[in-house]
Amino acid sequence: MPLYQVPILVNGATHSAEQFRAMVQDLARGAEGITAGTDLKVTQLGTPGAGVQIASGSGVVRGRFDAFQGSYAVRNQGTDTVDIAATGGSPRSDMLILRVEDPQYEGTLNPEVDNINYFQVISNVSSSATAIPDGRTGIPLARIDIPASTATITNAMIKDIRKVANPRRETRQLTQSPTSMSTAITGTAGTYSYFSSAAGWTIAIPSWATIARIRVDVAGIRLTTGNLYGAARATLGASVTLQPTIIDDNQGAVVRRLPTLVADTITISDAYRGTNQLLRAQAAGLGGNAAQIYVDGSTTFVAQIEFEEGAR
Repeated sequence: MPLYQVPILVNGATHSAEQFRAMVQDLARGAEGITAGTDLKVTQLGTPGAGVQIASGSGVVRGRFDAFQGSYAVRNQGTDTVDIAATGGSPRSDMLILRVEDPQYEGTLNPEVDNINYFQVISNVSSSATAIPDGRTGIPLARIDIPASTATITNAMIKDIRKVANPRRETRQLTQSPTSMSTAITGTAGTYSYFSSAAGWTIAIPSWATIARIRVDVAGIRLTTGNLYGAARATLGASVTLQPTIIDDNQGAVVRRLPTLVADTITISDAYRGTNQLLRAQAAGLGGNAAQIYVDGSTTFVAQIEFEEGAR
């Protein structure tokens, strides 16, 4: 019958390797790739030479030989090295993969004495390849684009093509309202100032984050004095600035309110991971601006932040 005789785990029962692979596939939600962003990263040798090194780490490899093959949990315990052949008179691209060759489905390896998973170089792939070209069971780690007449591999030649099987994500939504009216932001020089009565938010950056998608909405900006031509943006810490948004309003000297938002996708640097950074909105008057820009107790700031893990 198609249904497995017993589920995992039943005391006293016998469970096949295929059943455990099915469990790995289920736990990985059918995905494959590395486990965490730094796993199995390929870099040049300590002293660059005719090979590369692969960092420690783990991953999941989905079987491709059979529809019910399941997925394999693989692990590199420590740093390993792989030789890369020199090029002749023409450039060449090689792909380094973590290969699984299960004799239940293919090949003649003996699990008692042979390495059923191993690092393998697929030579002469397309210079834009990011997936294993022939569908063999494995996960791609790096493409190495080697110039002509070259025997020494450097980091500049290594294209990272790892993917995180199930990247971690974390989403936050934060709100803030000023307790008083801010100092006016005005002028035409494009000089950004923080809203003095809006302190922003201290954001804990996850240690695993690779990118962040950030959106800051400001509802109820107060404008007075004249026509507004300006911009809004936000900063995260001392070194990240979100893309600015133009604010353009020609309602003259009357007091009025309008909403605006800024949003951007940013790369999280090593220096930011695992730290606390201040997220705070700014505004500026641009050429031709005659207005004054304020926020006050009737203004609401909303920040939405999604952190995502990727290979790094």
